[in-house]
Amino acid sequence: MPIDVIMPQMGESIAEGTLVKWLKKPGEHVERDENLFEISTDKVDAEIPSPSAGTLGEILVHEGETVEVGTVVATILAAGEGQPAAAPAKAATSQADGSAQRSVSSPAPAASAPAAEVPASERAPDARTAVEATAVAVTSGDGAGNGGAGPATKEELRRTRSSPLVRNIAREHGVDISQVRGSGLSGRVTKRDILAYVAQGEAAVAPGVAQPQGVSQPSRAEPARPAPREPAREVPIERLEPAAVAAAGPAPRPFGDNDRVELEPMSTMRQRIAERMIASRRTSAHVTSFFEIDMTRVDELRRRNKDSFLADSGVKLTFMPFIIKALVAGVKEWPILNSSVWNDQIVYKKDINVGIAVALKQERGFGLLVPVIRHADELSLVGLARAANDLAERARTKKLSPDEVQGGTITITNPGVFGSLAGTPIISQPQVAILGVGAIEKRVKVVGPNDSIGVRTCAYFSISYDHRVVDGATADHFMLVVKEKLESFSDPSLN
Repeated sequence: MPIDVIMPQMGESIAEGTLVKWLKKPGEHVERDENLFEISTDKVDAEIPSPSAGTLGEILVHEGETVEVGTVVATILAAGEGQPAAAPAKAATSQADGSAQRSVSSPAPAASAPAAEVPASERAPDARTAVEATAVAVTSGDGAGNGGAGPATKEELRRTRSSPLVRNIAREHGVDISQVRGSGLSGRVTKRDILAYVAQGEAAVAPGVAQPQGVSQPSRAEPARPAPREPAREVPIERLEPAAVAAAGPAPRPFGDNDRVELEPMSTMRQRIAERMIASRRTSAHVTSFFEIDMTRVDELRRRNKDSFLADSGVKLTFMPFIIKALVAGVKEWPILNSSVWNDQIVYKKDINVGIAVALKQERGFGLLVPVIRHADELSLVGLARAANDLAERARTKKLSPDEVQGGTITITNPGVFGSLAGTPIISQPQVAILGVGAIEKRVKVVGPNDSIGVRTCAYFSISYDHRVVDGATADHFMLVVKEKLESFSDPSLN
């Protein structure tokens, strides 16, 4: 009997994944736990192993397609087993809002036979007119489609089966998700759907904007009342993307009819990077300060101990664990750099979880992941070196779990490994600071009390910080601690 290969759930909040590449072809033998295909999600890219040994049978989801978690993407045939004449569409059962269950069918190939007629209650809603799309439906319950007058229909359950992010946006704006037409699988409402719906609704009720003909005005005797809002809370980073951008429609073509161009869709990772970088710039008041730090002492310690360090610990000794140690020292003295902004409050994080930006080589350029070293303040140089090397290696080989790229409280990015002297990195939300490390190189400097000329190993460090809560003087004092620690590092045991 064929064994189903399903789209795995790579984290609690992840509802779908994009199948990037098949590593095996139909008819090829595959061993159990041998990598079968690559996926990309909102959080991480990963290679998915085969659930069983056998022969790869029919591929149901092709490269580039995005499907929901639990969708059957292919089948594995046992030895001597043939492919069934017609593989029926598989169904995956999941819960909607933690209470209701329903089945979602995997997408059938375009060339398959016409599907049987679907009952009216199961059909996707008809397209609404542009006029109808301007009205924002307000719930009488929790703002997420759960407070209606009666039990939810199957169609409403399909619509409300959305990610926590989409439900948060709906609550923020008092939108009933069941009234939003979803463009996702089985009518699922995506982030783009909800943002476009909100933007259209805001445009419709903006002061001074004429109502289109045919749209009834609210009764003066019974004005529409917005649903009561929940207390203010932290807004996810994805929520910060302006709705107007999503509702604006396609941008003008940046090329002419006779221009020689090549079009290529953005990867899932590239789209997430673009969204988060733009959102961060619009959220935080970015300011960047620069310090030149003398790394001669660290360089001497590293070169003197690298062989014994490798023999004892099994990992190479790089500059990074020293830099993390210095960053931790700065955070302990200036904890505001390890905080977040929550409405009108500052959240001081007691744990120091350091994100390390890792560049991932791709076919055209690089991608970016930021795995997190948790409780970095509790680790020795050996522990930091092991953690940094391990996370970087697994990031490049797509072995990270979603939990390992979340929960960072402050980040280090090291463009200096590619030769960059300095940069102005963008803050990773909801953090308030990111440390940039430039190229570490030898420079001629004026040194000593007699102003003699010497050759020193130096680097430019930058600190981008959120000026809403971190002032220049605070950031500079933090960097002075980092500088002093690196220039006077005195841990001969390197423990």
